[in-house]
Amino acid sequence: MPRTRKNHPPSLKAKVAVEAIKAHKTAAQIAQMFGVHPTQVGGWKKQALAGLADIFGNGRQQIRRQADAEKDELYKQIGQLKVELDFLKKKSWPPRLKTNAYGSIPRIGTSASSSNAN
Repeated sequence: MPRTRKNHPPSLKAKVAVEAIKAHKTAAQIAQMFGVHPTQVGGWKKQALAGLADIFGNGRQQIRRQADAEKDELYKQIGQLKVELDFLKKKSWPPRLKTNAYGSIPRIGTSASSSNAN
């Protein structure tokens, strides 16, 4: 029967990583204490150390990146809406009036004889 993988919560991973960073105990002791494999202790420690720079990093850069990503998404939506609007304008009702050979639009319901009657 195959074993299912355990999904450890982030809080447990953080606790294990902090203990490993403190280095008061060996990885095997920490693993036994939290009930995980010793290689996981080392992996979570590396992940924690790699992520610490982001925590104390420049917050303005992260905010700027998020704003740029949001702006790009909005421009994408605007472009898509413009394309849809142009398509709907072409397919709109009533249909466009057709011009005659001279470029003018013929009037409906009037004839040449009625305009000369005055």
